[in-house]
Amino acid sequence: MFLVSGPELVVAAARAGIVGSFPAPNCRTVDELDAWMARIARDVEGARGTWAVNLVTHRTNARLADDLEVVAAHRPPVVITALGSPKPVMETVHGYGGLVIADVTTLALADKAVAAGVDGLACVSAGAGGHTGHLSPFAFVSAVRESFGGIVTIGGAITDGHGVAGAVAAGADLVYVGTRFLATTESTADAAYKQMVVDHGPADLVVSSAVTGTDASWLRPSLAANGYDPDTAEPPAQREYASGESAQRRWKDIWAAGQGLQTIRAVEPVADVVDRMEREYVEAAQRLASRVNGG
Repeated sequence: MFLVSGPELVVAAARAGIVGSFPAPNCRTVDELDAWMARIARDVEGARGTWAVNLVTHRTNARLADDLEVVAAHRPPVVITALGSPKPVMETVHGYGGLVIADVTTLALADKAVAAGVDGLACVSAGAGGHTGHLSPFAFVSAVRESFGGIVTIGGAITDGHGVAGAVAAGADLVYVGTRFLATTESTADAAYKQMVVDHGPADLVVSSAVTGTDASWLRPSLAANGYDPDTAEPPAQREYASGESAQRRWKDIWAAGQGLQTIRAVEPVADVVDRMEREYVEAAQRLASRVNGG
């Protein structure tokens, strides 16, 4: 949700009863990050849900130490690590009683994160938007559950409550939902970006490393509009995940999405999306129960 989720979306999600999150690089400066966290912590007080911040722990993120100082000051209940080892955040977050969830795209990365002492894994699977994985979510969660008893989250093409129920039935505790909340009124995404998500489907996505150096799922029209040939573009010489101007410009104009966009019909408020997903989850759970009970 780079350049998509901000305080308004995070707070709306928490008030709707789920976990709202945002990537720290959405803030161009440490001072802005401090202001965002202060606002979110204040506005989610008393909410049914909670909030999280996502920190890029890759070595190219020169701002990580400063971001961690802000985290220590505002104590987000959940810290998600991405694109690098979770080790740099463990002492700070566990020091105030927070949870560390590591984004992982392979079983090898999952093993390393578990060894580092994380509280949970976010298994970013095939179909996820932005930086994506390639494993089936079912295969991923089954393999992880063989040796890990912590929190397991599945990410990848989940845009409705039926997908949430399927993930839970497969062994997950939580799910990542990104693309569906991209197309909400509280999202900071450009209006044209939201409409592109509504208007297009999985056939309009391209998985390419040409933008950041790591495989990501992009909307083909946005690649073409920015001079990339989706079929021949080469990755950059150096990966870039930090919050610098070039990264901001790149993601501002080139738009990511996951395979679940086929079911997104309109831009709606977060609360409406969550209410519908809850109804769909209950319907799916009841359908599964009827099968188990021979109905």
